[in-house]
Amino acid sequence: MAQENGLSTNTISRTWRASGLKPHRVETFKLSKDPRFIEKMRDIVGLYMSPPEQAVVLCVDETSQIQAIDIDLTEPILPV
Repeated sequence: MAQENGLSTNTISRTWRASGLKPHRVETFKLSKDPRFIEKMRDIVGLYMSPPEQAVVLCVDETSQIQAIDIDLTEPILPV
């Protein structure tokens, strides 16, 4: 990442620490089943890699503070 962006490895390390990022601890990754995933991903990455002048890029997590689970629940679901 450092080499690709022309930064030092220390700069990348400090940025990860300051942001609480730990990519080396990621053990799994779920790829979206959205048929337009690649197209959408290219659009998003394109905004970050080559943003239009004076652009503002916002990121919204659709499931903020909610973790999806794929098991049968033994307790009733509480209202949001």
